[in-house]
Amino acid sequence: MSRLEHSWSWLALTVAALLGPKPSACGPPPGPRPNILLLMADDLGIGDVGCYGNTSIRTPNIDRLAADGVRLTQHLAAASVCTPSRAAFLTGRYPLRSGMVSSDGLRVLQWTAASGGLPPSEITFAKILKAKGYTTGLIGKWHLGLSCASPDDHCHHPLNHGFDHFYGMPFSMMADCERWELSEKRAVLEHRLSVCSQLVALAAFTLTMGKLTRLIMASWTPVIWSTVVCLLLFTASCLVGALIAHADCFLMRNHSISEQPMRSQRTTPLMLREVSAFLKRNKQGPFLLFVSFLHVHTPLVTTENFRGRSPHGLYGDNSEEMDWMVGQILDTLDTEGLTNSTLVYFTSDHGGSLEAQFGNNQYGGWNGIYKGGKGMGGWEGGVRVPGIFRWPGVLPAGHVIHEPTSLMDVFPTVVHLAGGQVPQDRVVDGRDLLALLQGTAQHSDHEFLMHYCESFLHAARWQQRDRGAVWKVHFTTPVFQPDGAGACYGQAVCPCSGDGVAHHAPPLLFDLSRDPSEAHALTPDTEPSFHRVMETVARAVAAHRRTLSPVPLQLDGADNAWKPWLQPCCGRFPFCWCDRDADP
Repeated sequence: MSRLEHSWSWLALTVAALLGPKPSACGPPPGPRPNILLLMADDLGIGDVGCYGNTSIRTPNIDRLAADGVRLTQHLAAASVCTPSRAAFLTGRYPLRSGMVSSDGLRVLQWTAASGGLPPSEITFAKILKAKGYTTGLIGKWHLGLSCASPDDHCHHPLNHGFDHFYGMPFSMMADCERWELSEKRAVLEHRLSVCSQLVALAAFTLTMGKLTRLIMASWTPVIWSTVVCLLLFTASCLVGALIAHADCFLMRNHSISEQPMRSQRTTPLMLREVSAFLKRNKQGPFLLFVSFLHVHTPLVTTENFRGRSPHGLYGDNSEEMDWMVGQILDTLDTEGLTNSTLVYFTSDHGGSLEAQFGNNQYGGWNGIYKGGKGMGGWEGGVRVPGIFRWPGVLPAGHVIHEPTSLMDVFPTVVHLAGGQVPQDRVVDGRDLLALLQGTAQHSDHEFLMHYCESFLHAARWQQRDRGAVWKVHFTTPVFQPDGAGACYGQAVCPCSGDGVAHHAPPLLFDLSRDPSEAHALTPDTEPSFHRVMETVARAVAAHRRTLSPVPLQLDGADNAWKPWLQPCCGRFPFCWCDRDADP
């Protein structure tokens, strides 16, 4: 190795150490290790919760959790869509480090039978806590992959990432599970298949007329085959919706399919029954339970007791039902005498979806005063989420923290509480929150945070502690449609690259401490520190990039395509049907 190569290697290791997790300022609290209960909503906007300012959607149970614990006002997802955000949450690392991003527009895992997913080499907090004697469980949504080469190798399965028990969807709740007004895949596939069948039908008709008029002297074989292909394409266009529901919308218990396709109306009571059983079965502790709600993602499946209750329509109904589920889980803790020995955490995987609308109906969340929403890598509305911690007797009740924190911080925090160690063989971007939550530290350990959209860095944040400012620099922003709108209406989410984004030179600058809505971009004329901020953030971005190593992108190309040989099926494909769960 040359002297120059040796110097660069030393510099990279030094930067990684500086950017990696710092030792906690305090040791674990005295006494037994806590049980850990993590609650994550799906697509919930920060503005949809009462304790974050909503006065019309009723969330008394989440509000009670905040009143009894610590509420974070600048809590940030590492990505603005499901798959990469959840990968970062479990590993404490930017999703780019694990390859859980794309570069070609496929923002999340598209199929259960795709080969991409959270690599087995990644270390989740569940793996560490399991090794420290915790019983670990995941109930609800996974959406981080299933199998690699065969339908039962389950290389990406939760049980291969440290969980002892799994009950839920290996994929994600989606509108196509219910053949709803909105559609993630079905409508596009139906249209493509329909167009193809019409084109083949036109070819068959042309060949037939040519044969009958003797303008074409070829045999009837092309006519017969084109007719067969036309019928097959037409049949596929009629059945693709049902095939998607069977392929992606099913429940698993550990490694076995328990319901395919799932009957969505009974999933809520099934999940609550499973949570209650886990808590009762493991109340001697210590346990880690990650409850990953299917609420409030479209199609907003809501039981009859909650339909029509909210002035915000079906989305409000679904949000209020999820809050009730939180209350049921907290009541179980009380009943089993687990409240004081359990750290409870509530959050959402990213901001609410502004584009989830059909006609005059809005089916996505509200992000309060913050600009943008789900799918927007840089704007606050896509990444600022609720963050609530409760641990009676250890964390101060009613405490509010305005410091920048991240979902990635849960990793080192729970590892520390369990008596484990954060891995030293890789960069971990999360920071231990315990001192901040207890009030013994005044500032977050995050000086800089990066905001990615797919594999593209869209923005960066700098907490300038000596001035009390939080600067946000946007290098790239989505182009909203139509002009003057606040989202990319007519699309599922805003793009990360290509013609649908604007690149800014110089970058846009906002002071979030004075302008949290990112309404007024600063310039050298309006902000004397403009050039200093830009230079400081540029150095931080360069240092961050030196800690990145190339890894295969799990959501790109063939890794994110449907592979028939990987399709989970509890019958003989394509006749996948079973129901092994008794009605609750």
